[in-house]
Amino acid sequence: MGDRKRRICIIQNVLMLLIGSFISQLYASDDVTFYESFDETFEGRWIVSEKEDYKGVWKHVKSEGHDDHGLLVSDKAKKYAIVKELDEPIDLKDGTVILQYEVRLQNGLECGGAYIKYLRPQGAGWIPKEFDNESPYTIMFGPDKCGATNKVHFILRHKNPNSGEYIEHHLKYPPSVPSDKLTHVYTAILKPDNELRILVDGEEKKKANFLSNDDFEPPLVPPKTIPDPDDRKPEDWDERAKIPDPDAKKPDDWNEDAPMEIEDEDAVKPEGWLDDEPEEIDDPEATKPEDWDEEEDGEWEAPKIDNPKCEEAPGCGEWKRPMKRNPAYKGKWHPPLIENVNYKGVWKPQLIGNPDYFELDRPNFDPIAAIGIEIWTMQDGLLFDNILIASDESVAESYRGTAWKPKFDVEKEKQKAEEAADSEGLQGVQKVVFYYLYKVADLPFLGDHKFKFLDLLEKAEKQPNLTIGVLISFVVVFFTILLKLVFGGKKPTKVPAKTETKKSDAAETSKNQESSKEKEEQNEVPAAPRRRTTRREN
Repeated sequence: MGDRKRRICIIQNVLMLLIGSFISQLYASDDVTFYESFDETFEGRWIVSEKEDYKGVWKHVKSEGHDDHGLLVSDKAKKYAIVKELDEPIDLKDGTVILQYEVRLQNGLECGGAYIKYLRPQGAGWIPKEFDNESPYTIMFGPDKCGATNKVHFILRHKNPNSGEYIEHHLKYPPSVPSDKLTHVYTAILKPDNELRILVDGEEKKKANFLSNDDFEPPLVPPKTIPDPDDRKPEDWDERAKIPDPDAKKPDDWNEDAPMEIEDEDAVKPEGWLDDEPEEIDDPEATKPEDWDEEEDGEWEAPKIDNPKCEEAPGCGEWKRPMKRNPAYKGKWHPPLIENVNYKGVWKPQLIGNPDYFELDRPNFDPIAAIGIEIWTMQDGLLFDNILIASDESVAESYRGTAWKPKFDVEKEKQKAEEAADSEGLQGVQKVVFYYLYKVADLPFLGDHKFKFLDLLEKAEKQPNLTIGVLISFVVVFFTILLKLVFGGKKPTKVPAKTETKKSDAAETSKNQESSKEKEEQNEVPAAPRRRTTRREN
């Protein structure tokens, strides 16, 4: 029995060694052209730019919540530049090439880039510590977000074989940047059949073709013909398809001054119309407050309500005939349009052969000689990790499964737990905040403003989507009243009721008073006093 266990143990150890050897061979195979895990410090291997503009400090730190290290953007609102020269340039012209890396926006990304530049061989005398935004690259790939910009860039700098000029070709309609603070992995797959695929977290977000006019702006292959820049439109060229009839004359009976609407002479005042009754009357139940001071508050007048007599009648006040469309109205006269016999169409310059045109079967990629990160960002906490260049899609997939996915799953679960906790915590905080706000609304110096405050608080509690705005209004009005009391030297001014106060307002007041009374019983908030009446301004 003991021998059998020993044999099983030996077999297991051999299998583990074989699996480990297979994985190490996979990662060390020719399919992996470059890999940077940042398990060790970047110092001595990556070169930080010494150009004056780049003051941002790169750090080698652990990703929050993991033992995995990365390259960190440590300061806000600064420029960063760092570069890694490759031992041998990587040829992009033959076979499949996969560009992949991870980035985690630990503090979010409101304005800045987190992309990587794959540099072509630099000019003579160039040294890595002089890396900056002018250092020419072959491909720029990765997230960029600021204002209206929110995209995963893919930019190819391609050399026109005729002119020798390098042109930036931007991928049209690129995918957007994930808005959370989790680790995400970005993958660009360049295929020998000119296909480009962009993956985010292993999921395909964009497929394009390098030679398609619909996928890059401007297209890699220029048009065969172009408008002649020296061609000019002849002076007698007429582009008007129709013209006003020169023989047309305005009819004698055409009145341009007739109004668009006139009174309806056939209209009759409805029977029972109360000409002598106003639409609004003084509220008969309103009384002047005992503490009303006419010297300070002005002459008191009762608020207005709808005239109850008008509710039973077709209308009140002065009756006027309604307006109707004027049948004589014709507006300003214009001569009719006729076909232009001299019309020659819309002028366009003639086409000539494009001197920059060339045919292309495959993009003329420059090789990748170095990998650089050159960015400007308002955020700190950007963490780069696991930069990979490979020639086999299964290798890139394997790295995503072993290096990225475990971290992402942990972060995702933590995010869900934090969101749940924040939701519960917010509800508890809201209860405490509203409790004390009701206490504040009960302060004696608020006087007649107390009712409005209570009304605001009730709306904020019942409509969570308005809570923030209502509370801000509460605070602003509260401190405005407080400042008036401290610096004004007078009693708080009575709040005037709107002159168009309706019966419905009185009913709403009664309803709110009942609601405030319930609040008093439940939350120890006294019932609001009756609404103050208005005054006549001096």
